[in-house]
Amino acid sequence: QVQLVESGGGLVQAGGSLRLSCAASGRTFSRYDMGWFRQAPGKEREFVAVKRWSDGSTYYADSVIGRFTISRDNAKDIINLQMNSLKPEDTAVYYCAAKSGSYYYAQPSRLTYEYDYWGQGTQVTVSS
Repeated sequence: QVQLVESGGGLVQAGGSLRLSCAASGRTFSRYDMGWFRQAPGKEREFVAVKRWSDGSTYYADSVIGRFTISRDNAKDIINLQMNSLKPEDTAVYYCAAKSGSYYYAQPSRLTYEYDYWGQGTQVTVSS
């Protein structure tokens, strides 16, 4: 049974930092793009960051560039999201997701419906 389990969410003041982790299990994820999405109340789920399966290239939403960093421990199938300089508008439920990778240099998808597996989400609340 495939599982993605997020952890590390919580309440933080604006300007603070949080580190989210996602542990993947149930299959081999070496050829999967691994990403993070978020959903704020009343809004659609949106792309945050993704790490390509092949060469580890990373891609970010414009709103988090320079503040968030996605990383991956391939040996343990763990994907992390380091979030610095947090803003109230970063408040959302954060989800990790996995998508079967395409060819070596394919641009990873930013579309929620293209992802195969999802975690249950972890709440991040940034107070002003």
